[in-house]
Amino acid sequence: MKCKICDKRPPRRQCPGVYGDICAICCGNEREVTIDCPLTCPYLIEARAHEKYLPVDKKQMPNLDVHLTEQFLVDNQELTLFIAYALYQAIVKTPGSVDTDVRDALDGLTRTYRSLDAGLYHESRPVNPFGAGIFDNVQDAVADYRKEESKSSMRLRDSAILGVLVLQQRLAQTYINGRRKGRAYIDFLRRQFEKFEKDEHVDSPLIVL
Repeated sequence: MKCKICDKRPPRRQCPGVYGDICAICCGNEREVTIDCPLTCPYLIEARAHEKYLPVDKKQMPNLDVHLTEQFLVDNQELTLFIAYALYQAIVKTPGSVDTDVRDALDGLTRTYRSLDAGLYHESRPVNPFGAGIFDNVQDAVADYRKEESKSSMRLRDSAILGVLVLQQRLAQTYINGRRKGRAYIDFLRRQFEKFEKDEHVDSPLIVL
């Protein structure tokens, strides 16, 4: 019996991504490159603990002119949690999406809210169908949030949404591991929210990490 991928070496582990047995070398080389690895794969989870992310030059971070102060995060804690969860739900509703798709969606969203904050409206929906799906679902969630806000005296500012989106954009940039099918950032979001999946109040924006 030989590895299902290389057809040379003896298999050492069962791979849920290829529905067969593969060798450790192919697992390491093809993980999240040619293999769609389930986030629950024990070998992926083990590898994630030792993940080496691409070095990020702070000067290359997106939207550097958007300053995210500690006070901003304190003042917008509820919105931050809501957007993060809305993004997570949007990813779940877009099967097959990877970190680069999320990055495209966040790029489109930040561009859109930049225009809104400037008093214009230009929707920068990604061409990428996976990114577009995530973009649409987040926009729908924000629209619902605005409806709830309109019932109170609170007014949701476009600049606040922009700041929160930029925060997620920078987190995504940090977690991207360079693999074509990499989902390290998606996995990060999943781990933050998975404990709420069984909670009956999971749809509430008031989520404490």
